[in-house]
Amino acid sequence: MLIDSHCHLDRLDLEVQEGGFASFMDACRTSGIGRLLCVGIDLESYPAMRLLVDPYPEIDVAVGVHPNAERGEEPTLARLMALAADPRVVAIGETGLDYYRLAGDAGVQQGRFRVQIAAARACHKPLIIHTRQAQADTLRILKEEGADAIGGVLHCFTEDWEMARAGLDLGFYISFSGIITFKNADDLRSVARRVPLDRLLIETDAPYLAPVPHRGRPNSPLYLRHIADCLAGLRGMAVEALAEQTTENYRSLFQREA
Repeated sequence: MLIDSHCHLDRLDLEVQEGGFASFMDACRTSGIGRLLCVGIDLESYPAMRLLVDPYPEIDVAVGVHPNAERGEEPTLARLMALAADPRVVAIGETGLDYYRLAGDAGVQQGRFRVQIAAARACHKPLIIHTRQAQADTLRILKEEGADAIGGVLHCFTEDWEMARAGLDLGFYISFSGIITFKNADDLRSVARRVPLDRLLIETDAPYLAPVPHRGRPNSPLYLRHIADCLAGLRGMAVEALAEQTTENYRSLFQREA
């Protein structure tokens, strides 16, 4: 069984999936995907996303506000804790820092990040971390806010081995997406070979970052096998063994039967 540890199911283009979301979920089961984690990126769209996945107990949920969210409700400790009381919520996020397109004050992102770490600590649920061109500040804030007390995952990892090692030292897992299949991702593949097997996760981040051979098109959890095949090849192991290990890792991190 495979688990997509990070996707945005409410943003998929299901016009190509005859039968809509129910048909898509049937296709996931047929493809050997036994569980999915649907991750929130803002508080405005969260209620509709939660309603969409409600009939499917194999879909877990995370609630948070993405660092690039420019408008809408800012997360507060009380609001996040209330939402996280839902037993389907297994994590806080995605949250973090993204300076790639930063146009204003980084302090806004940093303050939002700190609130969400505090919420994760208060509700004893792990963090889902997004970081892009903000390596030093991401690690500094994780340390300052005591994120090692609850851990989490550095999702869609694209950084270097030093960042990975620092995250591992804080008790975080490392998740790889379809980017590891890209032709120009040799450095990232080198990192993927070095991460301890019991700290690996795989994800699609669908509908973004489709793996080869679907690169350039909308992504789907149905393409997770391409990522698993690539990572298993890098590690010199059977894809079935990788699936078993990443399933166990997911269960351990998110305290979920899978």
